[in-house]
Amino acid sequence: MTPLTDPAYLVGVGGALGALLRTLVGELVTADAYPASTLVVNVVGSFCLAALTAAGAGDDLVLLLGTGACGSFTTFSSFAVETVRLWEDGDRPRAAVHAGANLGGAGVAIALAWLLVG
Repeated sequence: MTPLTDPAYLVGVGGALGALLRTLVGELVTADAYPASTLVVNVVGSFCLAALTAAGAGDDLVLLLGTGACGSFTTFSSFAVETVRLWEDGDRPRAAVHAGANLGGAGVAIALAWLLVG
């Protein structure tokens, strides 16, 4: 195994890339009353990971782009915290929309990727 194909290296480099992209999306997609950037990264990341899988990517590419980049780009923890905060703040309709949009949007993105790539 060469250093460039070491799983930890691939995941680390991909993770750094995904984190940078996540930060960029957070700066570009803003909404005061709704955590829109989390929705965007979760739907886009789900599409990318599904497309990578449907394309039959090799192990190294899956580690780099799937585990690393998509893993750090998407954010289940932020989605969960934001949903709970909306709920606890009494904005239950928005909490329900946020949960449904993230889960449903990710599902649609995955299906679309499989249709387009698979």
